Amino acid sequence: MATMNTHTYRQFDSELEEIRSGVLNMGGLVETQVANAIEGLKSGNIALLDQVIESDHRINLLEMQIDEECNHIIAKRQPTAVDLRLVMTVVKSASDLERIGDEAKKIAKAAKRLHGGDQPISPRVELGHSAAIALDMLRSALDGFARADASSIDAIKQQDAEVDANFKGTMRQLITFMMEDPRTITNSLDLLFIAKSIERIGDHAKNIAEFVVFLVRGSDVRYEKSIAKEAGKNKQA
Repeated sequence: MATMNTHTYRQFDSELEEIRSGVLNMGGLVETQVANAIEGLKSGNIALLDQVIESDHRINLLEMQIDEECNHIIAKRQPTAVDLRLVMTVVKSASDLERIGDEAKKIAKAAKRLHGGDQPISPRVELGHSAAIALDMLRSALDGFARADASSIDAIKQQDAEVDANFKGTMRQLITFMMEDPRTITNSLDLLFIAKSIERIGDHAKNIAEFVVFLVRGSDVRYEKSIAKEAGKNKQA
């Protein structure tokens, strides 16, 4: 009986490690997709942009595979405590990674439109800085997941605020360009879509970092500000 239990525990540990590794493999692919989309935007490398668009299905398949494995673990093993938190973190992180992959695909498609025109890309706006921050957020969140370390959450939240502020500044710039010269409207809209995708990548990276906090500490920090604000209102009432 003891031998059977030992075998079962080892198999369970192996299954947990498999879904954990699955998220990290998926994260590596997503990170590459984002980096390639940004590089293609800068360089006009259409082949690289096409590669991003065509590889998106691989990310979708990985999410489906991870979901299936997690469902199997829940049904067969009925995990509790930290094991259950790991399974939940894996499911949620895989979902956010899939959405980051979608944003990379959107960037690649918009970049193809921008580089496919007869005229040079105009207007010029700075997107590289925000893209670099968003990528760093994703790497930090995945590293935290890999090491079960939630210590980077505050830095990631600060970076997210910077990406959000940069997006608002870019949006104001592009609106001004479009108002001053209607000929820039088409390109400005594509640049705005790209800026929004970068901002959303930052949001999803922050989500993953918050799931890591849940995994490590067992606390849900996603809506701390809203809860604190509501609590303050109730006290004043």
